Amino acid sequence: MTPPITLTIAGSDCSSGAGIQADLKTFSYHGCHGLTALTCVVAETPEIVESIHPVPPTVLQEQVEILLNTYPVNAIKTGMLYSKAHLVAVVEMLSNRPNIPLVVDPVMVATSGSTLVDKNAIQTYRERLLPLATLITPNMPEAAVLLDQPVETKADLEPAAKKLSELYNTSVLLKGGHLPGDDDRLDVLWHNGKAHHFTASKIDIACTHGTGCTLSAAITAHLAKGANMIDAVTTSVDWVHSAILNSFKWKSPSGNTIHCLNHLRSGTL
Repeated sequence: MTPPITLTIAGSDCSSGAGIQADLKTFSYHGCHGLTALTCVVAETPEIVESIHPVPPTVLQEQVEILLNTYPVNAIKTGMLYSKAHLVAVVEMLSNRPNIPLVVDPVMVATSGSTLVDKNAIQTYRERLLPLATLITPNMPEAAVLLDQPVETKADLEPAAKKLSELYNTSVLLKGGHLPGDDDRLDVLWHNGKAHHFTASKIDIACTHGTGCTLSAAITAHLAKGANMIDAVTTSVDWVHSAILNSFKWKSPSGNTIHCLNHLRSGTL
């Protein structure tokens, strides 16, 4: 059978836990043929972002254009877009293709805490990219930036997801991985005017590098295969929880423990 085709527009993570590397592993696991359009090259590990090297926006556009003109793409996701110029380049390529599902992961801050987006890009996200999305998947700090208000507690999640959905006329999966304490994790999907809650036990792990990329890629893959939004999110949230639970770990030469999501055997489809 010919697999569905998915496109990720994102940065390259040399440690392969996040970015286009995580997206491609996720696409493959879920039976999709993944295409990539590179926005930047990032020298990073789960512990630190050493440097970010953007691809010229014209080169980004060339990648997206040739892929969309060559392949019958079933779904698209965006990850790290870095700058206003990169966002504009993507918007110009996608604005005339409204029938392709678009999942926007508004990547702004790495798990390590490093900033991953130019400050000038935030308004472009708000004004031009988010209104094109089928689904946006912000974490709590990203939602706070987009709304310009605190998103800090469980009680904040559903109102924030609803407000984002109404502002940008799109479905919103607000991820609660930054919630304090040892309570169960809560993610809230606001879709078609209703809230859907997803809970999972909190996993005691030092690093969850790449979970956001992996989750948005899994949802993109399910949408590409024709799943409805609620089923796509439900299956993907469960799968990523399993990927975290079964993550790999190694001792680095410096003696630190390095974790990596298990994209290989992280549950059932």
